[in-house]
Amino acid sequence: MTSDPISDGVLAGDARAIARAISLVENDAAGAALIGRLFPHTGRAYVIGVTGAPGVGKSTIVDRLTAVIRRAGLSVGIIAVDPTSPFTGGAVLGDRVRMSGHAVDDGVFIRSMATRGHLGGLASATADAILVLDASGKDVVIVETVGVGQDEVDIVSAADVSLVVLAPGAGDDVQAMKAGIMEIADIFVVNKADRDGADHVVQTITASLSLKTSGADEWRPPVLKTEAPTGAGIDALWEEISRYRQRAADARAGRRRTREATRLRRLLSQQLFLRAERALAPGEFDRLVDAVTARELDPYTAVDRLVRGVVSS
Repeated sequence: MTSDPISDGVLAGDARAIARAISLVENDAAGAALIGRLFPHTGRAYVIGVTGAPGVGKSTIVDRLTAVIRRAGLSVGIIAVDPTSPFTGGAVLGDRVRMSGHAVDDGVFIRSMATRGHLGGLASATADAILVLDASGKDVVIVETVGVGQDEVDIVSAADVSLVVLAPGAGDDVQAMKAGIMEIADIFVVNKADRDGADHVVQTITASLSLKTSGADEWRPPVLKTEAPTGAGIDALWEEISRYRQRAADARAGRRRTREATRLRRLLSQQLFLRAERALAPGEFDRLVDAVTARELDPYTAVDRLVRGVVSS
């Protein structure tokens, strides 16, 4: 496959090329060929997902964790998924501002991405941005999601290890035990541990975990306490991430296979929709929408007509 200046620059670790490449993958059509060139050079980076409700200190944890990883001699790529601005359509960039201390470090690349209305806590192009950073030679890629709720758990299909960050006062005990975001954690982080109620949050999560049955060799998510502004507990967090990486080496292949299956389903869905749009006669989609709205046609029948249009095209 032929190369080009951008892909060559990414493979050489050039920051400007990496930035341009991520901008391209945010445009699906333009980024597909680029990913095709970079993909054979991926699969080496370890991807850490950091998720949790707004205000629990995810960005500060990522900032401090990056410093610890850099002291270990590893390069880091950071994708901070920010809410979309209702005025510009771009990222608010709040997360990137909090990590500005790493801006002069050549071993760290930071990129904010807007969700652009995509649910699940991640931007739709996040998976491709991870591939770009992976191909650029970054040892570790950290993905910080926009503040999410319980059912927005896309990060589990993008990361090798998922950190769920909580904080005292961010939710009641029942909320902490519900399914959803609490189910995806490989490591729990109770941040702002200097506040009243931190020990109670730890006890609640621990009690919830004890209700689950697991095999002797199955990973039991640890519950760690941190104070991100001071860096307290961050070294222990990196040690736990490293321990998970070593212990879950066999499971990593299965997790990555699940990730690629998710990616293929997403791309297949997008391509089928595009083919359906091309196969329809002008105005046909709007006519189907009007028919469903008027209750002249049910949604399943409408979709069946769309699918038949794709198959016959």
